[in-house]
Amino acid sequence: MSGPELWPWVGLALLGALHGLNPGMGWLFAAALGMQEGRSSAAWGALAPLALGHALAVGLVVLLVLGLGLAVPSRMLKFGIGAFLVGYGLVRLFRGGHPRWGGMRVGSRDLTIWSFLMASAHGAGLMVLPLFMAGASMGTAQGRPHSPHAHVAVASSVNTELMQAGMTVLIHTVSYMVVTGAIAVLVVHWLGLRLLRPLWIDLDRIWAVALILTGALTLFV
Repeated sequence: MSGPELWPWVGLALLGALHGLNPGMGWLFAAALGMQEGRSSAAWGALAPLALGHALAVGLVVLLVLGLGLAVPSRMLKFGIGAFLVGYGLVRLFRGGHPRWGGMRVGSRDLTIWSFLMASAHGAGLMVLPLFMAGASMGTAQGRPHSPHAHVAVASSVNTELMQAGMTVLIHTVSYMVVTGAIAVLVVHWLGLRLLRPLWIDLDRIWAVALILTGALTLFV
């Protein structure tokens, strides 16, 4: 695999790590559970449902765009995604806010739902789209068979894009889960939560700016 083919996957892993760094994406919740229970295993136990909810939020957006791509020209789809990212980032920059959830006594299902809502509210799936589209376009171009039968070519193209979608969600989610778990355990054992309260506001604004920049790159690159 050459450099141009590899960079979307590297970007997905880095973006997953960036999502893991954001306290609003789950590590703050996992660390609070660990500190409440007084053991790091409680923080580690929260990772699977948090990762599942994150993966569902990202996968839903990717599959939705994959379906639209069958009917909408790629240039128009790219412009629409970029414009939506910029608009959503501006809304978050000036309005902010997070979905409210109940107390800390939650089960795996509650954690999964919470993670899905938070990832959706932060536009996690939207930020993945430019990298997914770049990887999917490369994979489709290389995987398209030279066949006189149009339906064979279309089926092969769809299968390739579905595989790209699965790899996108997997690579992104694994990176997210590793970083989320590492930070949660670090906070439980060494930092504590009180030192991190000012960080929430700063990262929320940085996140909004990241959405805007991602949308701008999607539009102009």
